[in-house]
Amino acid sequence: MAKKKSTAPFEAALKELETLVEKMERGDLSLEESLSDFERGVALTRQCQQALRDAEQKVEILLEKDGQATVQPFTNED
Repeated sequence: MAKKKSTAPFEAALKELETLVEKMERGDLSLEESLSDFERGVALTRQCQQALRDAEQKVEILLEKDGQATVQPFTNED
């Protein structure tokens, strides 16, 4: 049976984080609301960082050749 993830997808977490930042930048929150939003923002930041680390690890595994990882620069071919 597949294990259900307890965290929101990266994009949803990033969007929520952006919304929190905008809300806090307006400056119309109470101290308690600001602290609560800040705490949520820290949790979302950690979640996003972990998702990025996981993605990076998957890419490294996919690029592995003969048991030796080969680092290849990402090039954006626009």
